[in-house]
Amino acid sequence: MSDQLLNRRKFLTLAGATGLGLGIAACATPPVPAVTQAAPPNQEPDATPTPDQAQVVAEMDAMHEQGVTDFVKNLEKNNEIFWSPQMPFTMDGDTKVFNITMKPVSWEIQPGKTVDTYSYNGIIPGPEIRVTEGDQLRFVVKNELPESSSIHWHGVHVPNKMDGVPYVTQPPIKPGETFTYEFPAKNPGSHMYHSHHNAADQVTRGLLGAFVIEPKDKSTEPAYDSDYTMVLNDYNVGLTINGKSFPATGAIVAKKGEKVRVRFMNEGLQIHPMHLHGYYMTVFSKDGFDLPQPYRADVLTIAPGERYDVIVQADEPGVWAFHCHILTHAESPHGMFGMVTALIVNET
Repeated sequence: MSDQLLNRRKFLTLAGATGLGLGIAACATPPVPAVTQAAPPNQEPDATPTPDQAQVVAEMDAMHEQGVTDFVKNLEKNNEIFWSPQMPFTMDGDTKVFNITMKPVSWEIQPGKTVDTYSYNGIIPGPEIRVTEGDQLRFVVKNELPESSSIHWHGVHVPNKMDGVPYVTQPPIKPGETFTYEFPAKNPGSHMYHSHHNAADQVTRGLLGAFVIEPKDKSTEPAYDSDYTMVLNDYNVGLTINGKSFPATGAIVAKKGEKVRVRFMNEGLQIHPMHLHGYYMTVFSKDGFDLPQPYRADVLTIAPGERYDVIVQADEPGVWAFHCHILTHAESPHGMFGMVTALIVNET
């Protein structure tokens, strides 16, 4: 992916030019101005705010502006960290060996908000597993949690005994135990890995990650210049993209003319219709399977468990909001929060 980041001045200039109203959410809701009485017929209502109303407006606007400032600071510090690192592996003959430790972690969702939760290898989402079709894979999974768990390879075609469902295909991995999964990477595409034991709690608590199998033959895939994965989540760690809530989310950064691939993965309990301002997304793959007929959308509804792959042709410079369009997942009177990021397109 691109490692270009806008400096603070340039970002704010673009944000102002595009009218991007990004802000930070807080726990309380500011007071709402009282509704004034209707004006008599044929008389224009007085739009002049009272001093109290003007103060509310000023406070609300200031919180929106502060959100932009905080978002920019985050981009300058750790935009690359936001996009999950790939899981390292070692080779045992022709087998790629991955080590996964399930363990508790104190995770910062946004500045000043930290939760005690679960993780794969200490981060949320877990490191992205990225392999090539035909690879032989081994996953050595150690449980350091206070409860049993397992790993299900969602969308990945595996032998039945490797499917990761306790009491169906394997015993649960109890605290302190280790379990080894081994299988070939059969079906290319965008997949996931997550807990399948007390799953509504454990998955949304952080036991989730992306599992990408690259095809041996990429000639049938659309061309793209950069590749981003958005893991959507809700409930235990809140409304998050890649384990973070705005203004701690990162941004997609592209040069004008680049083609950006985005892989959406919904690991939450709710649908999340993702909307990119200013662009159509060309949807070409669903659940790891290329569609016979790609289509365009500017809102793409992603249900729990679903994955979609899209291409965005970055041809209009500026800062473009990118968010879940269930507005209570993205905006309050305090400004933007939760499932909000941005596409930043530079002229060069």
